[in-house]
Amino acid sequence: MSGNLFHLLRTKRFAPLFVTQFLGAFNDNVFKNALVFLITYKIAIDQGWDNVEVIVPLAGGIFIAPFFLFSSLAGQLSDKLEKSRLIRIIKFVEILLMMLASYGFYTQDVTVLMVTLFLMGSQSAFFGPLKYSILPEHLKDNELIGGNALIEMGTFLSIILGLIVGGVLILTNSGVLIISAIVITIAIIGFAASFSIPKTIPADRELKINFNIIQETLHIIGDSRKDWRIFLSIMGISWFWFFGLTFLAQFPTYSREVIGADEGVGTLFNCAFSIGIGLGSYFCDRLLKGKIHAIYVPAAAIFMTFFSLDLYFASQNVIGNNIIGGSAGELMNVWQFLSHLPNIRILIDMVLIAVFGGIYIVPLYAIVQHRSEPAKRSRMIASTNIFSSLFMTVSAVGSAFLISIGFSIPEVFLVAAILNAFVALYICKMLPEELIRSVSRTLFRLLYRVEVHGLENYDKVGKKVVIIANHTSLLDGALLGAFLPDKMTFAINSHIADKWWVKPAFAFINLMPLDPANPMAAKSMIDEVKKGRRVVIFPEGRLTVTGALMKVYEGPGTIANLAGAPILPIKIEGAQFSQFSLLKGKLKIRFFPKITITILKPVEMSLPDNVSGKEGRTILGEKLYNVMSDMMFETSDFNKTIFQSLLDSRVTHGGRQLVLEDVDRNPMSYNRLILGSYVLGRHIAFRTREKEIVGLLLPNTNGCVVTFFAMQLYDRIPAMLNFSAGVASIRAACKTAQISKVLTSRRFIELADLGDVVAGLEDQVEIVYLEDIREEIGIISKLYGMITARFPGFFYHKMVPDRDPQDTAVILFTSGSEGVPKGVALSHLNLQSNRYQIAARVDFNPSDVLFNALPIFHCFGMTAGLLLPLLAGIKAFLYPSPLHYKIVPELIYDTNATIMFGTDTFLNGYARFANAYDFYSMRYIFAGAERLKPETKLAWAEKFGVRVFEGYGATETSPVIAVNTPMHNKTGTVGKFLPDIEYKLIPVPGIKTGGRLILRGPNVMRGYLLADNPGILVPPEDGWYDTGDIVDVDDEGYIIIKGRAKRFAKIAGEMVSLMAVEAVTASLWPDGLHAAVVIPDKKKGEQIILVTDSEGADRKLLMKKIKADGHSDLMLPRTIIKVDEVPVLGTGKTNYVAVASLVEEKLS
Repeated sequence: MSGNLFHLLRTKRFAPLFVTQFLGAFNDNVFKNALVFLITYKIAIDQGWDNVEVIVPLAGGIFIAPFFLFSSLAGQLSDKLEKSRLIRIIKFVEILLMMLASYGFYTQDVTVLMVTLFLMGSQSAFFGPLKYSILPEHLKDNELIGGNALIEMGTFLSIILGLIVGGVLILTNSGVLIISAIVITIAIIGFAASFSIPKTIPADRELKINFNIIQETLHIIGDSRKDWRIFLSIMGISWFWFFGLTFLAQFPTYSREVIGADEGVGTLFNCAFSIGIGLGSYFCDRLLKGKIHAIYVPAAAIFMTFFSLDLYFASQNVIGNNIIGGSAGELMNVWQFLSHLPNIRILIDMVLIAVFGGIYIVPLYAIVQHRSEPAKRSRMIASTNIFSSLFMTVSAVGSAFLISIGFSIPEVFLVAAILNAFVALYICKMLPEELIRSVSRTLFRLLYRVEVHGLENYDKVGKKVVIIANHTSLLDGALLGAFLPDKMTFAINSHIADKWWVKPAFAFINLMPLDPANPMAAKSMIDEVKKGRRVVIFPEGRLTVTGALMKVYEGPGTIANLAGAPILPIKIEGAQFSQFSLLKGKLKIRFFPKITITILKPVEMSLPDNVSGKEGRTILGEKLYNVMSDMMFETSDFNKTIFQSLLDSRVTHGGRQLVLEDVDRNPMSYNRLILGSYVLGRHIAFRTREKEIVGLLLPNTNGCVVTFFAMQLYDRIPAMLNFSAGVASIRAACKTAQISKVLTSRRFIELADLGDVVAGLEDQVEIVYLEDIREEIGIISKLYGMITARFPGFFYHKMVPDRDPQDTAVILFTSGSEGVPKGVALSHLNLQSNRYQIAARVDFNPSDVLFNALPIFHCFGMTAGLLLPLLAGIKAFLYPSPLHYKIVPELIYDTNATIMFGTDTFLNGYARFANAYDFYSMRYIFAGAERLKPETKLAWAEKFGVRVFEGYGATETSPVIAVNTPMHNKTGTVGKFLPDIEYKLIPVPGIKTGGRLILRGPNVMRGYLLADNPGILVPPEDGWYDTGDIVDVDDEGYIIIKGRAKRFAKIAGEMVSLMAVEAVTASLWPDGLHAAVVIPDKKKGEQIILVTDSEGADRKLLMKKIKADGHSDLMLPRTIIKVDEVPVLGTGKTNYVAVASLVEEKLS
């Protein structure tokens, strides 16, 4: 609601009522102020009255008295009759009263004016229950706060205008005529506006009107006391009017008697107070965001007291007429008053008293409206008016009495402040949680700039709910307690609850100590939820020490399931960087990091009817983990460009954080990387056009990364060329992506012996050497880089203002292991989504060191090996070739690397040559791009004591689709789908279980660039990407790869997986590399040919192994071809195109 407060003024449900009440309030104030100023500044002086201070409060009492006398009757009529018709009658009566008022002004007959004042009070007494009780009938619950805020803003805006019009014009030469014309005209307009108020259904047609004022008044008061919250709200509203009238009624006299100022200063005071109420009403709506709650009332009452006391002390130092040396009888004007700083303090106090008054009163009116029975709502409002009129009468009489016995007006203000202090203490006693929460909110917003998103999800969920959140710091419970709108029950470990520093919290927060070892603990939580209490549980059971999601206990899921309640996931982000986290030494800790709380949609935790016990708890635990990991991903800030994330990482982790290192052993920080990007990017931009696809032929080095980000900065699209693929493949890639320029390095070309490749490209593309660009970089370019890198965010958005995360960020090429490589266009959103999907399941943190030998031209090396660590503050060591089996282990040992990505081929190579201690620091190794052999996994576990986790992906999916993790790992599978990935299994004839995998998600590519239609992007149909893989998904959600659709042989009508043939062969001869391909067969349709580099390979031995493992005889290759070396690609994948050519050559 907060963002749409003023939209109500455009609706017929609210606008006519607002106009009607605004004009009525305006007339009230024009008349009252004209009367007060006429008596104070003319009649009293002309007739020589001495006790004008007493007459003005008594006039206020006369106006208030009808509210006490007639509110009970007004409430009954409002409940019994149709409200809009009653409003029209009352507005007609107002016209007659304004005519009588005009006569009184003209004759200056105080008796007539006071009678008119009484009758206007009566008219307002009948209108009050109507305008407040009609609001809930035309507005939604989440609009009530906004509607009441607008009513209060309108009321006090009318006070300002009434002051200006009534207080100033009445004393002019033609003031009486002007005022009379205005009030009559406004009354007529208000009457006309009332005809547009929508009709309502009478709340209680059968109600019998009780004309016994005293009896009905007592009856209404008794009804209001039946609901304690309504009664407390009524008392709070009544006190506000007692308190506010004490000030408003005395402002004219205060300005003249205390300050020695004219009526202009009195008008200024009333204007300041009215503006303050309007601002406070507006701020209240912004703070509560449509939620009907008294959370800010205690704090508002305290601040009202504070600024009232300050007004008293400020009045002692006022710079008045006597101080500035004015002559006797001369009154200070507004400009003279405002020219002195002590007087400004008085004005500020008045405004702030009113601001907090607005914050105080708006929710109280909404509570009365919301909680009242519809049939009695008007009478509850009438009860409010009865008490308010009583309190205001006491205020008027009390003020007059204090002044009559010698109290000065500042001392009257002091008495009001002291009384308000007692009221504030009482409110705090009655609503201690609201006080603590409002103070906590204020402090958290001040210190941590806390933002809360998704409160609409909280509002929808109802009272019976289990709230779960990630546990980032010791602040988490306090944050949720402060910013969630209602009272929560927090589950807390009984061991923690016994700590001395936790015990004070029991006085303010509903904590439920639980012993995890006690089976009855969960039952007590279930009972709490069933009672309709909102329970908060941190499923991790402890503070994170990794910065990521840790182990998730199934308890909250079980509690929600047994209590029949939904789970409401909440993500706390930013608190992990505070002094209250346990991540010192892993993250850059700051005193006051920005904190964001995001409330997601509720999730039901149901089980199939036939499942219970341990199996049910296991399923609920898995569901809960999925909810938490999905939450971690969905709340990630992935909808931004890669370079913007680089800038954000610099802010988060510090510009001096070392995040890159290569074989030159010259570590690079965020600052150097961004500086290099600005300097180099400017010169690349001179040679290229915006959004041009530019080839990048470089190895894993810091220079390659700088070049990559330089292009991102200037909105050029890097196309990562596979320099190991051969000149023909590179030429085809350039043609497919319509690349006209290729950036490379002479040093790299020389060291990698790629002179022939460059020579083969020169007739097709322009080769641009980075060494030549560096020679062009002079002092001006360096100064430019220093300036822009000092304010990188500003210049980044200045260069290309409209950057879209869905634009292409990079062009990668498929491996071509089964045909011609295709260009794959990946957007910023694709790459960002995938790195956050991975981070939602795996606990990386800046204390890690990631060793990346996978080439960046490969999607695995790009996303997992470069972007994931670099944009998360993790240092990445880049090595140019994964084939150096002896050097890589040594460097891993030297760099203390903790994470590594690789393929089965490369991991096998490292295992053969590494020392058993080389991988002592390694936490996780993730394998992908090809099947991980069990022998490889076993070798790493036995020799190095390191688990290897197999994953699955494709270039088209940026690349990771699924991965085994330390928390969810199952041998023989490639893990579970990452968050927010949808999938379908299309049945394949001849395959009994599983099917062809088709999937969709934010990480799925923008589209292909194909050789037969160069430069034209071909997006996946409806976002669904056909992986071409035959897979099965088990009951736990783990994926089992059966093989490529193209990698099946159809023999005698049966489908045989070539991948399965290779797996059986590898289990027999684990040290070799094996590739199975298919050739036509006249009898059986197709036959399998096995190519292997294992010298001991024998068809008879293989047949025995196949039978021993229980496989079909159809898996036995017709022929085994032994070779010195099985062809592989630079990524470690088997080059099946080359294998097929080799087979054709051998068999021919």
